[in-house]
Amino acid sequence: MSDTHSQLILANLISGKCTTNPHLDALTFVHITDHETFAEEVRTYQNLWDNGQHIAAALLEEGMCGGQRFGLLMQNHPEFVEAMVGASITNTVYVPIDARTKGAKLCYMLDFSECRGVIVADYALNNLLEVTSELPKLEWVWVLDSGQQKDLPNAPDEINSLRKLTDIYQGPVPTIEVMANNPDDPMQLLYTSGTTGDPKAIMAPHSRFGGNATMGPLFGFEAGDRPYTGLSLTHANAQMITMGMGLHMELRTVISRKFTKKHFWDITRHYGCTSFNLLGGMTTALYSEAGRPNDKDNPIRFVLSAGMPKSIWSDFSKRFDINIFEFYGAAEGGITINPPKSGPIGSIGKPLASMEARILDEDEHECAPNQPGEICFRAAEGNPIAVKYFKNPKASADKTAGGWLRMGDIGYIDENGWYYFLRRKGGGIRRNGEFINVAEIEKVLSQHNAIDDVFVYGVAAESGAAGEKDIVAAITQNKNVSIVENKKTITSISSELFKLCRDSLEPNSVPSFLQFVEEIPKTASEKPQERFLLESFNKNGTTIKQ
Repeated sequence: MSDTHSQLILANLISGKCTTNPHLDALTFVHITDHETFAEEVRTYQNLWDNGQHIAAALLEEGMCGGQRFGLLMQNHPEFVEAMVGASITNTVYVPIDARTKGAKLCYMLDFSECRGVIVADYALNNLLEVTSELPKLEWVWVLDSGQQKDLPNAPDEINSLRKLTDIYQGPVPTIEVMANNPDDPMQLLYTSGTTGDPKAIMAPHSRFGGNATMGPLFGFEAGDRPYTGLSLTHANAQMITMGMGLHMELRTVISRKFTKKHFWDITRHYGCTSFNLLGGMTTALYSEAGRPNDKDNPIRFVLSAGMPKSIWSDFSKRFDINIFEFYGAAEGGITINPPKSGPIGSIGKPLASMEARILDEDEHECAPNQPGEICFRAAEGNPIAVKYFKNPKASADKTAGGWLRMGDIGYIDENGWYYFLRRKGGGIRRNGEFINVAEIEKVLSQHNAIDDVFVYGVAAESGAAGEKDIVAAITQNKNVSIVENKKTITSISSELFKLCRDSLEPNSVPSFLQFVEEIPKTASEKPQERFLLESFNKNGTTIKQ
């Protein structure tokens, strides 16, 4: 294996950095305590390698063989990355799972991927133990101590080994040769969001992570930058963009245990971060925060945004005095970029030189400029992009039908070759014959001080018109508004919000319903989960009709 291909494997990347810059504070993990203080854990390249060796040795002790799988059930901790390194050394495959997952979904994700073990944070342990009796292939569990559970419970009868992760880190550092030697072998099983059903598991190869890690300069990173993310490491964005590029370029990367809107800017200022990653819903959440005099007083040079709503693009940039670097892609592959001051506002950019993109209609014909169709990719030389879903050959074939990677998203291309995203295929809200710009509605509502978070979606129209939807704005109330505001009833707040929408939006875009919820359910990538909101809506939760 050539040196270039060797570096596509994470263990080799970390091992190489140990020879050139072993003591750089490569990763800083920050957690906001109950007392509103910063608690941090720092990992150098040498730390990552040594702890990865400990995990590798323990994996081998558990009898794990190349290609076999284990789950990672935790928020963003240093041990998450060390488990990635340990898996890379042993050529085993890790399966990242959102720490909030429980019940039937957790059981499905572990059982379907045939995990032989799980590394779990103590705060997610009880959820795991509740389903171990339904997981006949699960043999071992290691528990990360985050301080939320003092003692381990007794191991269930069906588990051979229940250990503390701290015990695995004890003793001299082992010396285990890197067993992964083929960049095309699977590095991890990445579950899709599963917003419409059981999630699929992408067999993501070492080369996908390693190849993306080398693209830092294309994404605007320079020597001396300090990236930050609050996205979950169970998501490809945080893993491959922020962390992967940071590790490859020796950028001192900062990672929050979880996304925190309240302390987002405090963290970037405290650590002198020069860039951060956002997905569409997070952008709206940050923008909904009340303006502060120090909004522009931050060290950020640019935000790497995937899904910046056009409606707040310029306002967001101006308010925080930062550049917008928009990009588009998926864990399966395909990517476009729109660097700052390069393309039109609202555009997801153009494909990298190594890729070819097309907008195709239902008959596989290329769409004319400004005509909507499905966004598709293939390699620049015309080869299809390989996609393999675990135990799902039909989905794999459908994803690359006709030699094109089908993104499942509707978009268009303008006369100058710039691409635009519109909506998920089969999604979108059509009302009175036209598609609704939900981002504009979310922008208007997010500016009201009674609202902490908002997500707009559609329900079947009461009129019964085929394909038509009524508009629902799911909102969480701001618990930090004044006492006077808190005394307002939901009815009076709703009247204000409906009036705000009527005054600010076209009549067709005014929500039909306001749905008040304690929390907007989201995936690990902060993507709102519409189906749970729809379930609540249909059960006649706290919903006000216009």
